[in-house]
Amino acid sequence: MQLRVQLFTVHKRFPLTISRGTTAQTTNVWVAIEHDGIEGWGEASPFSIGEQCQTTEVIARSLQKIAPLLKALSPLERQRIERLMLEARLPSGARAALDIALHDWAGKQAHLPLWQLWGLDRDRIVSTSITIGINPPDLAQQRVRDWLGQLPTLQALKLKLGSPAGIEADQAMILAVQSTAPHITKISIDANGGWSLEQATQMSYWLADRGITYIEQPLVKGQEGDLPTLYRESPLPIFVDESCFNSYDIPPLADRVHGINIKLMKAGGITEAWRMIHTARAYGLKIMFGCYSDSSLLNTALAHLSPLADHLDLDSHLNLLDDPFSGASFQNGRVLPDEQPGLGVLRARSEG
Repeated sequence: MQLRVQLFTVHKRFPLTISRGTTAQTTNVWVAIEHDGIEGWGEASPFSIGEQCQTTEVIARSLQKIAPLLKALSPLERQRIERLMLEARLPSGARAALDIALHDWAGKQAHLPLWQLWGLDRDRIVSTSITIGINPPDLAQQRVRDWLGQLPTLQALKLKLGSPAGIEADQAMILAVQSTAPHITKISIDANGGWSLEQATQMSYWLADRGITYIEQPLVKGQEGDLPTLYRESPLPIFVDESCFNSYDIPPLADRVHGINIKLMKAGGITEAWRMIHTARAYGLKIMFGCYSDSSLLNTALAHLSPLADHLDLDSHLNLLDDPFSGASFQNGRVLPDEQPGLGVLRARSEG
């Protein structure tokens, strides 16, 4: 099996501001494996959570380092390859890119799309939310109008809160968005750890009165000891993102949250995402899928698993000016994979 690693840069139509900062562009990693005349593709996007800082350079370098060890292996030897990646201490983003490529290769070899290979039902895929970053009320309203102009059938919104200006600024943004799009009734909140326990508790009641669906990552990673208090007090479901990377993180969280956000970059790929899904369900937890600054390639990979999720936030590719790939399509508020083999992802343009 031959491994090829290439970098590509994507630019956002609307820069995204969360409680930790603003992102306007990212350089991602495209992985291609070739075996028996079939190519499988994967992707990694950089991210940083606390001590976890997986830069583009770190991810690409780790993949190039492991490439010689893969030459004697087949893409079908996923268990052996997974062990090899763990022994080589590959960061989760690098493992994800390679694992996605292995699945894409297998689907292409079988001449089946992954959702069909796994026996999943595309009709169960729910609408994806479109993310509105932290903004003053007037700019948040304009972002909503811009998105409705681009995607008139969108059915759900996710609002980034945890403004440095305080919860009054968060509340003003919520009211502005709801007044702009009163027909969108599914609105979730992601504070990215930007609130204290007191603020999160106060906001949970205020948000519940305004019909918000759930709150994601209200407290900063490392403050999980305060989640039981919020779990008891909050009238809204609590989901965690930064506090949950993989299946090992789920048992300690099961008595203090209502759901988890699975991202391929945190999990380390589709293989671990499956483990997270089954572990979370065993504890009675809800599941959402999320993304970073991912192209159509990464979001299409999760779209194939989407029949298993309760909530979806797979919109990053829809906010790109120069997505080099095309894959799952946006139809009536949903991101749907097609019937092409594997991921069903194609190159949208050539890289210079």
